[in-house]
Amino acid sequence: MSNVFEGYERQYCELSANLAKKCTAAIALNGEQKKQRVSEIKAGIDEAEALIRKMDLEARSLQPNVRAVLLAKLREYKSDLNNLKSEVKKIVSGNLNPSARDELLESGMADALTASNDQRTRLMTATERLNKTSDRVKDSRRTMLETEELGVSILHDLHSQRQSLLHAHNTLHGVDDNIGKSKKILTNMSRRMNRNKWIISGVVLVLVVAIILILYFKLSK
Repeated sequence: MSNVFEGYERQYCELSANLAKKCTAAIALNGEQKKQRVSEIKAGIDEAEALIRKMDLEARSLQPNVRAVLLAKLREYKSDLNNLKSEVKKIVSGNLNPSARDELLESGMADALTASNDQRTRLMTATERLNKTSDRVKDSRRTMLETEELGVSILHDLHSQRQSLLHAHNTLHGVDDNIGKSKKILTNMSRRMNRNKWIISGVVLVLVVAIILILYFKLSK
């Protein structure tokens, strides 16, 4: 059901019930008071017709299954409005004899009471639908807030994980730097060891040659 249609419907029901009461009251009036009341009723009927046109446009913009139900309602509202127009014509025609006037007054009061009860029932139904719609909106809003809170919590967790990853990345970068430095130190140590090895080998070779020369000269004498 369209919320827009229900809003127009509620306005129409309230207006229609008010017009029915004014018609009943106008029957007992005379002169300028009667003219003024009839003028008010006609203005109300124009407003009711405008609401019906709005409801008709809104109903025809909806899905076929919903449209059929709403257009059936509109036919009832148009019939009610036509009855009101007929009552107004009877009131405007005037010059009724007392018995006919009393009969019309009683008939108008009965019709007004029936119309008022019908309009009240429709108004209560429309109000109930609006309350249900309001409850659905509240439930949707509560679900939206819960979803928003969940989203914020997930974003917070993702931010924490990002910080952890950045910290781990920085730690690994530091480890890479330390490994690079250690590799350079080990390379330098290896070079020094090789150099010292060659130096020691040279010294040993010189010593061996010197010993051989010494023994050679001693044995040759």
